[in-house]
Amino acid sequence: MKVRKELKSKAKKNLKKHYPIFLVACVIASFIGSEFFGSLNITETTPFPGSVITEPERIDQAVQEALDGNSEESKKTTKELKEEIIKKDQEDTTKVLGRSRGIFAMIINGFSTGSIYVTFITGMNSIIGHPNITSIILVGASLLLSFLLWFFLGNMYQVISRRIFLEGRIYQKVSMQRFLFLLRIKRWSRTAWTMFVTSAFYSLWCLTIIGIVVKRYSYFLVPYIVAENPNIKTLDAITLSRRMMDGHKWECFKLELSYIGWAILGMVTLGITEILYSNPYKVATMTEYFVYLRKLSKEEGMPGTEKLNDTYLYEKAPKEQLEKEYADVVESLKKSQEKVEKPQGIKKVLAEFFGISLSDTKEAEAIEQQDRKLQRLEIFKNALRGKEYPMRLFTIPERHQRQKMDTINYMRRYSIWSLLAMFFIFAVIGWLWEVMLHIIADGEFIKRGVLQGPWLPIYGYGGILILTVLNKFRSKPLLQFLTIIILCGTIEYFTSVYLEYIYNGQKWWDYSGYFLNLHGRICAEGLLVFGLGGIAVVYIIAPLLDNIIQKINRKKLITVCCVLLVLFVLDNIYSRSDPNVGRGITDYQMIVLKE
Repeated sequence: MKVRKELKSKAKKNLKKHYPIFLVACVIASFIGSEFFGSLNITETTPFPGSVITEPERIDQAVQEALDGNSEESKKTTKELKEEIIKKDQEDTTKVLGRSRGIFAMIINGFSTGSIYVTFITGMNSIIGHPNITSIILVGASLLLSFLLWFFLGNMYQVISRRIFLEGRIYQKVSMQRFLFLLRIKRWSRTAWTMFVTSAFYSLWCLTIIGIVVKRYSYFLVPYIVAENPNIKTLDAITLSRRMMDGHKWECFKLELSYIGWAILGMVTLGITEILYSNPYKVATMTEYFVYLRKLSKEEGMPGTEKLNDTYLYEKAPKEQLEKEYADVVESLKKSQEKVEKPQGIKKVLAEFFGISLSDTKEAEAIEQQDRKLQRLEIFKNALRGKEYPMRLFTIPERHQRQKMDTINYMRRYSIWSLLAMFFIFAVIGWLWEVMLHIIADGEFIKRGVLQGPWLPIYGYGGILILTVLNKFRSKPLLQFLTIIILCGTIEYFTSVYLEYIYNGQKWWDYSGYFLNLHGRICAEGLLVFGLGGIAVVYIIAPLLDNIIQKINRKKLITVCCVLLVLFVLDNIYSRSDPNVGRGITDYQMIVLKE
C-alpha cells in the first residue's frame, strides 16, 4: 500500500509537469487503437453537424453491383445519390457545409455516395476481367493494409509513448520530436518486430484460460524495456520482462485494479475523464512501477538487467560530461555572445517584430548570421543545460540530416525594396494562378481581378503580411501554418465585404456550395491552399526571391519598384470607376456536378 501511494504521488507530479505532451501521447494511442480502447467512443456517437447522410443500403448495393460486374447499374446508383446531395445543397447556398462545389465537396461526395469505390472496382474489373478475382484481390489488399498499419503503428506505438513518459520523469522538457525517436535512431522496424512477436506469443497463450491473465503480466514490461534499449533482441526483451515480473504479477494486478473508480467515472462521462486525465495518470503510475521493478532487479543482480543500460534516462549527466560531449555547442554559444551592434528605436521595432530591415546590407547580414547560429543552437541548449534528455549520450546515435540553411535562411529580415518587389511578384503570380485555373476548368481565358492590370493585390498583401505581421511565428512551423490560415481568411473575408460595399453589392468571388464556407466569402479549401502556399512563401520562395533581389543593382531595383508602384496606384484609381467585370469574374451560378 505504501509503495502504491508513493508511485501515484510521483506520477501526479510528473503528469502536472508534462500534462500537454502526456495527454497528446495517450490521445494518439487511443485514436490509433494502440491502447485505451473505447476512450474515444464519444466521437463515434456524435454525427458531423450539417452533414448529408445517404442510405447505407444503396451504397452497399452500388458497391456490390460493381463487384458483380454490373458497372452501369452501380454508376447509376451513385450518380442518383450525388444528384440528391447537390439538389439539397442548392436549396440553401449560404450554409457552411456546402456539398455542390469545390475539391473538398468532390472528395466527400465520392466517399459518402460510394462513387469512389465503384470507380476503383470498375477499373480493376476492366483490367483483370473477372469480378471474383477482383473481390479476392480487394479483400487481400484490405487485410494486408490493415496488418501493415497495425504492425508499423498501433503495434509498436506503446514503446514511443513509454519513452516519452520515462524522459518526463527526470527532465523538465520533452520535445514533440520524441515521437520520432525510433525513426531518428533507425529502430522503428526492429521495435515493430519485437512488439509483434510479443503479441503473437500472448495470442497463443490466450488459447489457454490461465494464459490470458498470467502472460499479460509476464509481458507487461516489454514496451518499457524496448523504450530504454531499442537495440535489445526480441527474445531477450520478453525473457527479461518475465523475470522482472516474477513474483510481482499480483502486485501489478492490484495496482491496475486501484483505478477501477476512474474506469467507472470514465463510463459515466462517456470517456471524457479518461481522455483528459485518468489515461495519462495511469500510464505515469505504471511507468513509475517499471522504474521501481528495474531498481529491484538490478539490486538483485538479475541476469539480463545489464541490457537496461540507459543511465541518463534515470539521472542527469554531470555538467562536465555534458560540456565535453557538447563541446562544439559550448564554443558556438560563446561565439554567439560576441556583440553585434543591433538597430535601435524604430529600426529595432521593425527588425524584431516585423522582420523588416532598414540597415545597410552588411550590417543586416551580420545580425542575420548571429540569429541563424542561435536558431541552430536552440535544439542543443536544453540538453546541454540538463533540461532535456541528452541524445548524444544515448547508446545509439541519432541520424542527423544536413541542414542547408545558408541559401534558404528563412529567419531573415527583408528590406523595404525587397518587400515591395515581392508584393508585385506575388500579385502577378496570384493572377496567373487564377487565370490558369479557369483555363483548365472552363477551357477559356478569363482576366481575373477587379483591376485592369495583370495582378491580384490580395495575393501581394497576403504574402507581405505573412512575412511581416507573422514574423514572430517563423520558428514554429505549425503555429505559422495556423496563423497564416487565420490571417489569409481575415484578409479574404473583409476584402470581399469591402469590394461589395464600394461596388454596390457586386461580387468578385463566391464560395457558396463549397464545403465549410462562411457566407460564401471564404472556404476551407481556399484557406488550406493559402496555408500551404504561405508556408512555401515563408520557408522557401521568399528567401530565394530575396537572394535574387539582393543581387540586382540597388538603383535599378528602386526605379523598377517606383514605376510599378505608380502604375499600380493609377490602376486602382481608374478601376474605382471602371472595374474589371464580366463572365467568369462577377457572375456566379451554382454548377451541378456531372459524371
